[in-house]
Amino acid sequence: MSTIMRTLRNLRKIGIKEYAHQMQYIGDTKAGTYIASDKYGNKYYENLEQELPLRTRWVDYKQQEYDPSQIEPGWHAWMSYLVDKPPTEDALLKTGQRSWEIPEHRPNLTMTRAAFKTYSTVKPKHHAWLPEAKPRR
Repeated sequence: MSTIMRTLRNLRKIGIKEYAHQMQYIGDTKAGTYIASDKYGNKYYENLEQELPLRTRWVDYKQQEYDPSQIEPGWHAWMSYLVDKPPTEDALLKTGQRSWEIPEHRPNLTMTRAAFKTYSTVKPKHHAWLPEAKPRR
């Protein structure tokens, strides 16, 4: 939650269109420096001066129905403050595609029809008890 002064200051910096966009998708107003975008079109920002500690970096997802698993590993490390430089500047994160890495992003399929479901081929050891009422005499 932001204060009225911070909201008005950010409204003046980013404009009404971006203000409405951020309130719709982030739920807060943020003004900062555009760092870069990834291959999926997500935009990454940083503001070191006027934001609270550990809230200085954020992502503006390209898709409206976003999932946090849509962030690439290098950008995730930068967003989580594991590295100081973004992947566009860090030599270690510019290594490219390794042979053991998955070439394309796999979305998180939890709570969808494509989610993993276990299937057991073993006969169950316990069965539900069904009471049988005998007729009275």
